[in-house]
Amino acid sequence: MSLTGKARLAGVIGWPVGHSRSPRLHGFWLERYAIDGAYLPLPVDPEDFEIAVKGLAAAGFRGVNVTVPHKEAALRICDKVDPFAAKVGAVNTLVFGDDGISGSNTDAFGFLENLRNSAAGYRPDAGPVLVVGAGGAGRGIVAALLNDGVADVRITNRTENRAEQVAEELSRRFDGKIEVVSWDRRVDALEDVTLLVNTTSQGMHGQPALDLKLDGLPAGALVNDIVYTPLETPLLAAARQRGNQTVDGLGMLLHQARPGFSAWFGINPEVTEDLRATMLEP
Repeated sequence: MSLTGKARLAGVIGWPVGHSRSPRLHGFWLERYAIDGAYLPLPVDPEDFEIAVKGLAAAGFRGVNVTVPHKEAALRICDKVDPFAAKVGAVNTLVFGDDGISGSNTDAFGFLENLRNSAAGYRPDAGPVLVVGAGGAGRGIVAALLNDGVADVRITNRTENRAEQVAEELSRRFDGKIEVVSWDRRVDALEDVTLLVNTTSQGMHGQPALDLKLDGLPAGALVNDIVYTPLETPLLAAARQRGNQTVDGLGMLLHQARPGFSAWFGINPEVTEDLRATMLEP
């Protein structure tokens, strides 16, 4: 549809931002719901981040998503921050309003909605969870699990001191136990888990498979990989072949976009099979 002078505008800020699939995702919804609006990719150098965001707000944008490397900087420029984002220490969604800039972190929402919608048996009180990776995604997912009521979260990472840093910071802000598992004990840590989550890039197209044997994983454990290119990673294929329920990573991307779209464009969008198919097109 054509834009008018009353079009609602939003976008995604990153550096670089050309790889982002968010414009395709929000563009699908804008067309589906016949909204007079646009969602734009906005490459912004970190040195220009604050002035760019305030300029977009002054120009009438409704808000933006924020991707690497700007999530921590986004937190600092907010006038209001939701409690979860403040605890995590990162913001990925900004809403511009008469009362200033409001920030939130919808990655946790996307992660948990993906589990709830794709795995009917997911329960935060089911038992221990093992999270592989202690980068930005791993940090956010550990926080999401603790915030959802998981009492026992284990983190394993090749660089152990990075996992220890995440555990130390989040244990001060959330209830629940966080245990750091050394990389050479990662297989042993699987023996009683109810959920295994890979938050690294291992298994993505062009990357080696995650180095984790599943021999000791309980038959009833759920396996989630936040990678979605390919949709079935080597980890998910191995889990499926041995009978474990699996959840791919595409749903996290789709669901995390819903709160921002709702705030900017006034409609709570649906995650549908035709949207998934569109997002997987080359």
